[in-house]
Amino acid sequence: MRVSVRVAAAVAAVGVAVSAFAGVAEAKPAGTTDLRLIAFNDFHGNLQPPAGSSGRVTLANGTTVDAGGAAYLATHISQLRGQVSNSLVLSAGDNVGASPLNSALFHDEPTIEMMNKVGVSASVIGNHEFDEGYRELLRMQFGGCHPTDGCQFHNPFRGAKFPFLGANITFDNGLPAVLPVTIKFVDGIPVGIIGVTLKDLPSVVTPEAIKGFRFGDEVHAINQTSRLLDLAGIRTQVVLLHQGDSTEGGGPDDCRTLPGPARDIAAAASPSVDVFFTGHSHQQYNCVINDPAGNPRPVIQGASFGRLLSVVDLKIDKKTRDVVRTATVAHNEVVTRTVTPDPAVQALVDESVTKSGPIANRQIGTITADLTRTASAAGETPLGDVIADAQLAATQGNQAQIAMTNPGGIRTDLTYASSPAGEGNGVVTYGEAFAVQPFSNIMQTITLSGAQLKTVLEQQWQVQPNGTTVTRFLQISSTLHYSWSQSAAQGNRVSNITVAGQPVDPAGKYRVSVNNFLAAGGDGFAELAKGSDLAGGPVDLDAFSAYLTGHPNLAPPVADRVAVTQ
Repeated sequence: MRVSVRVAAAVAAVGVAVSAFAGVAEAKPAGTTDLRLIAFNDFHGNLQPPAGSSGRVTLANGTTVDAGGAAYLATHISQLRGQVSNSLVLSAGDNVGASPLNSALFHDEPTIEMMNKVGVSASVIGNHEFDEGYRELLRMQFGGCHPTDGCQFHNPFRGAKFPFLGANITFDNGLPAVLPVTIKFVDGIPVGIIGVTLKDLPSVVTPEAIKGFRFGDEVHAINQTSRLLDLAGIRTQVVLLHQGDSTEGGGPDDCRTLPGPARDIAAAASPSVDVFFTGHSHQQYNCVINDPAGNPRPVIQGASFGRLLSVVDLKIDKKTRDVVRTATVAHNEVVTRTVTPDPAVQALVDESVTKSGPIANRQIGTITADLTRTASAAGETPLGDVIADAQLAATQGNQAQIAMTNPGGIRTDLTYASSPAGEGNGVVTYGEAFAVQPFSNIMQTITLSGAQLKTVLEQQWQVQPNGTTVTRFLQISSTLHYSWSQSAAQGNRVSNITVAGQPVDPAGKYRVSVNNFLAAGGDGFAELAKGSDLAGGPVDLDAFSAYLTGHPNLAPPVADRVAVTQ
């Protein structure tokens, strides 16, 4: 009911804008108003500076710089706001979920409090905002104690001071589930902020978390909401889009995006939209893409984990209340750690670290070198190998023969160097393991035929509606080996599949362990949903932790499970 009231209020606000401004447009003086938009995306509760490659930004010359950390982010935001008279802070989604322990242990309440402190004005809903379902999303918005764990961080938890937006999120009956748009006023000029999440959200979230919801086409939702703003005389329009493109490298302000969904959406959506802040793909880019009328507009993304701030400076004509597109300037600012951390946000971070410390700092294993997500030419990663082996070991009671895990479920590297907690080099703490596997997915073992197993491996290459191919390499246990060809046709890339050293029989039956997200067909692996004889297992984090404990001084495995040919 409260969401419906908020939606109605947003529409009413548009109506008020019509009556307030329709009769005074000619009376406004000439000139422009400056507005700075400051956005981040895919923060994922990284209150502390992220470790390893997750805490570095690659510059245009190929060098890297340490970046990120909520207290440094707050300082950079404050500095950027201090340079202009008008500014808005925005988020392109995935603020929470897949978070380190010092945020996740408290159901990401510290992250929402941090966003309140830095003055966020609006956020689009990302797929991870649905990790714990719609009721938890409403709790993040409106506050209240967790129904199971209560208020363990601050009591009471007051929720976000900014609206969560999703113009393309509806209930099954077609009614809006959240606000589609919010309106801010800058020197009396209304600014419409539209939020749109990815229409493919159901493929990256467990089905039970989004039961009863629909996620519509992004362009349609943008255009529909933009027309409403146009009718209300709101000419300055910004889109927060939780969808992004991949890149071919480059620095924070390079535009080397591969053809992808964000580019397609930005090229097709209403010409009334002046700026696109994107997210989801965790990439850094700063592009200019022409709208359908041929006018340029920025399409920008700031990597992830609070390492970059996407900054767009607008000049708004006071008479037309529209953006002067030719005067727009955009850049990605590195959140360096050389500035003085914001004391209020630092105090919040320190509190979260202290309260989570007894759990986070418990030693569970040791490693001899970094276990990273860096892939071989064949798509295999050291950390992925270890996690798959751990999942196989944890499901032996289900007669599992192989295990496979999705790369998106592996959130950060496991580094050899000691963390700031001082546990020592090579020591793995529960908090570090949690950062790697934060979803609490449940292991499930299913039966697949050999032919189905091959189909699953072929589904690692997924053709998108625009004709491009997205590759999602499953990480596999040491009992599974195969080859794939770079030049082979779609659906016929994989060959030489063996299980425990024996060639796979297409008619044979194999017990395969995956997490419940994959078992439901997540990440486009629809064939896994056809598995039979499902048996449950432990939480994936528990499997990983137990494996680390049982294998002290664990070394990175040899990358010999997958071979690639021309």
